[in-house]
Amino acid sequence: MSVSNVLTAYPRDIIGKANRRLAGQNRIPAVVYGIGREAIAISIDRHDFEQLMVRHAAGSTIVEMQLEGDSKPVNAMIREMQMNPVKDTIMHVDFLAIEMDKPVHASVALRLISDPAGVKAGGILTINFHAINVEAKPANLPQFLEIDVAALEIGDSLHVKDIAVPAGVTILDDAEEVLCSVQAPRAEVEEEVAEVTEVEVIGEKASVEE
Repeated sequence: MSVSNVLTAYPRDIIGKANRRLAGQNRIPAVVYGIGREAIAISIDRHDFEQLMVRHAAGSTIVEMQLEGDSKPVNAMIREMQMNPVKDTIMHVDFLAIEMDKPVHASVALRLISDPAGVKAGGILTINFHAINVEAKPANLPQFLEIDVAALEIGDSLHVKDIAVPAGVTILDDAEEVLCSVQAPRAEVEEEVAEVTEVEVIGEKASVEE
């Protein structure tokens, strides 16, 4: 279940390039919106938000947002973060206001645990997905999903349908999508291709001589 985190938000009338002035106040420009709610421009404390992101994932974390001047807090999820490509710092955050009794769509991080048997034997683990899309009521959203890959041998794969999710959670992605697989070392693959090619060439020569 996602942990509810209290975050103070401040009304913001600074927009566009003027948002740079918020850096001097150690705040991040943000917006909160939702069904039946007008988008509100806000700012949040940079230190508080960065500490929140150290502990939790963006896609499924529920934030209890206390907007300065309002008596009732707003439950929200982090929908999108814009990053500075050079400094790798957070530039802007979009929050989606939610209702705790209604299902929402969210992206939940995947954590692979254990070392695959195939990797121990020299194989290579290929990971295709680091998160999956789910639907659930906010209180039922997992912070992340752990997947044990210890039994994977060379040539084995895990699919979306193999993921076990908590009650009340529905996976939205294609059940047949491959999450991860263990492949043979590249040297072995190249050797097999070379052997096949050699057989084909010998077969062609035999046909010519006949």
